[in-house]
Amino acid sequence: MTFTPRVFSGIQPSGDLHLGNYLGALKRFVPLQESHDCIYCVVDMHAITVWQDPKKLHQSTLEVTAAYLAAGIDPKKSIIFNQSQVVEHADLAWIFNCVARMGWMQRMTQFKDKAGKNSQNVSLGLFAYPALMAADILLYKATHVPVGDDQKQHLELTRDIAQKFNNDFGVDFFPVTEPLIAGTAARIMSLRDGSKKMSSSDPSDLSRISLTDDADMIAKKIKKAKSDPEVLPSEVAGLAGRPEADNLVGIYAALSGKNKADILGEFGGQGFGVFKPALAELAVAKLAPMNKEIRRYLDDKAEIKKILKDGSERASLIAKENMKQVREIVGFVG
Repeated sequence: MTFTPRVFSGIQPSGDLHLGNYLGALKRFVPLQESHDCIYCVVDMHAITVWQDPKKLHQSTLEVTAAYLAAGIDPKKSIIFNQSQVVEHADLAWIFNCVARMGWMQRMTQFKDKAGKNSQNVSLGLFAYPALMAADILLYKATHVPVGDDQKQHLELTRDIAQKFNNDFGVDFFPVTEPLIAGTAARIMSLRDGSKKMSSSDPSDLSRISLTDDADMIAKKIKKAKSDPEVLPSEVAGLAGRPEADNLVGIYAALSGKNKADILGEFGGQGFGVFKPALAELAVAKLAPMNKEIRRYLDDKAEIKKILKDGSERASLIAKENMKQVREIVGFVG
């Protein structure tokens, strides 16, 4: 079967969006609108695998939508919606729960990382959510998903589920979705510890640049970012064993659209007293306009909700038709 080239991706509304979300996801979503049908989702059902304050979840859903729009995702070109408005996500997730194997879920490293030693007390949803992730993607027969290194395992599971479903029922219904691997800056690390990924759950606010930070706060956080006493090397190989230096150079490269070699060609031999102010100036120039746009959208929540409603209606047209066929394949009486 020939499948329409289609991209699906989603961001959880749990915690403030930060620089890593922008460089690793939002910035990369925008150009895909020119080459693919794109569906961008606020995955609020994934967010509740751990308890969320309902009021904060509601607000965070609007904030993620505002960030999509401020980053340049066009709701006329792409579909923007929140997951819970399209009930077929849950319908297909249950079927995939019955297709996927326990061993597959137990191998998911993100579950192990999130559950830790408390694995017997976390929600069943946290264990099973990769099946919902597969449903998110395959409900729209998405052919491509932009992913970072930390999400490749989940996409592999999606591919396994698609192949097993097709094989179990003797059909060629779901595509074997391909990854669109992010290159430079797929993983933006903490400003306080270059060995840890930048995260909204880090207790230190100085560890991340939030997309709602103003210019002064962005500059302050970069100034206070952990570095080392050595000058920057002239070649990329010289960043080995220097995680904080590597991270800051990577951020500069991603914001400027250049590679690390270009940046080191410009700043090699200079210290962080020169490099950090230049990085702060660049970050402010790139992020402050987006911050302003996010705030403008959040001042008109009715418009955001209208965009989500329109997006959910468009998504539902695709989801209902595909789910109707899935039900027939499985043998459900309509």
